[in-house]
Order: sequence, then structure tokens, then C-alpha cells
Amino acid sequence: MLEGKRFGFIGGGNMTEAIVKGLLAGGVPADTVMVAEPLPQRRDFLSSHHAVTLSDDNHQIARQADVIILAVKPQVAASVLTDLEATVSADKLVISIMAGISTTFIEDALANGVRVVRAMPNTPALIQAAATAISPGRKANAADLETADAIFSRIGTVVTLSEKQMDAVTGLSGSGPAYVYSFIEALSDAGVKNGLARDVARELAIQTVLGAARMVAETGEHPALLREKVTSPGGTTIAGLHALEQRGFHGIVMDAVDAACRRSKELASK
Repeated sequence: MLEGKRFGFIGGGNMTEAIVKGLLAGGVPADTVMVAEPLPQRRDFLSSHHAVTLSDDNHQIARQADVIILAVKPQVAASVLTDLEATVSADKLVISIMAGISTTFIEDALANGVRVVRAMPNTPALIQAAATAISPGRKANAADLETADAIFSRIGTVVTLSEKQMDAVTGLSGSGPAYVYSFIEALSDAGVKNGLARDVARELAIQTVLGAARMVAETGEHPALLREKVTSPGGTTIAGLHALEQRGFHGIVMDAVDAACRRSKELASK
């Protein structure tokens, strides 16, 4: 789905770099990847690390690209889109990774019958381990979704959802890495509290979370069933689980996702 296409990124931040790395590692020729970035030091960095075309001109990149990836901060979305309206024609596919910016907003701003796909990768994209949700705009077709899937599958896993579910994606996978980092930190602190050296506690906590996640992913078993396999009658694990449930562990995590979801909706409405 990506052969013969030229890819233009508007914005050269960390997520752009992650996607560029995925494209190049997946065999996309470097001379078909272009990035528009206003900051000279960032352009220099990208140029020194990736053999792609760099420019400070959004119009130049948008004109040359078949697929335009909007990767600017949502606060400047309106001005960037207004500036690009005359340049982005209907034959181009626009993919947005701007948080909280709807496909309708982009379609109305560009006003050229443009096809839009919205994508939300999370920060593990930086190590090619993202969870990305994609959703089509009003004019996007099946081939456009396949193109978006082919791009983001190079940096992790991809699911296709309706756009009304994107706030839930924000609360779960978008903000989710922060919850996991907090859990790893808490596990590590608990190890130190109980006599482990800090570096040992951290290593054990990281590998425990990584190994448990791989068990769920690779066995395909329900997390509850895997948990039961670790939990012996009258043993240490059930004592720890009891302590978690006394403090409402499941409810706290669900509340965290709910809160992030609500905030996503609030930001999108501004």
C-alpha cells in the first residue's frame, strides 16, 4: 500500500521521528519521505540522523507529498490548516496525529474535498511499540485506511475504530503508558521498602511488567485466568491481591481512564 507514494510530515517532533524511523526500517525509500519543521536545530538533528528531505516550508512538502501527515501541536492546528488550504488538493490523503482535532474540523478547514484519516499513536512509538487507533473521515475510503494501517503497523499495533471512540482511546492507550510507569515506580519503591537495592528493585519491576504483558499477548489467555495461575490458596499472591482490592485497585484504574476520557472531550470542545 505504500509503494510509489511520497510522504510529507508537517511538524518534525518526536512522533514524526518515530514514524519516519518505522517507515525507513520497513523499506520505504528515504527519498520519498519529507519533513517540514520550522526550527533549524530540529531540522539539523533530523538531517543528521535520517536521510530524509528537510524543509522549513510547509507548502513545499504538502505540494510534493501524496500522503500528508499532520503532526503539529493541536494549539496551532487552525492556523496551519488555514495556511495549507490552497495547497492541499483532493487527490492527497491527509493523516492527522493531532490530539483532540476531529476529522470534520480538518475537512472543513481544508475545504477541498480532502480525504482525512485520524490516528492516535502513543509514546511507545518511539521504540516501535505503539498502540495506534485510526478512524476515517467522511470522504476517506478503504484504500486510505489500508494506507494508514500500513504506516502505523510499522511502529506497533493498529486498530480501526469509529471516531467517536477516540476519547476512550485517549484515556486508555494514549494516557495508559503513564499509568504503567507509575505502577513500575510503585513496584520498585515497594521492593526498596522491603530491603532490595534500588537498581535490583527497578530491574525486577520492569521485567515483571514486561513479562506479564508478553504472557497476555502471546498466550491469548484472559488476564484473569493468568492471574489465577499465579494465585495459590493461602499464598503470598492472594494476600497482595487482597491488599490491592481493599484499596479499590480496579476501580482506581478505571477512574483514571474515565478522567482522561473526560478531559479529552473537554479539550476537543474548546
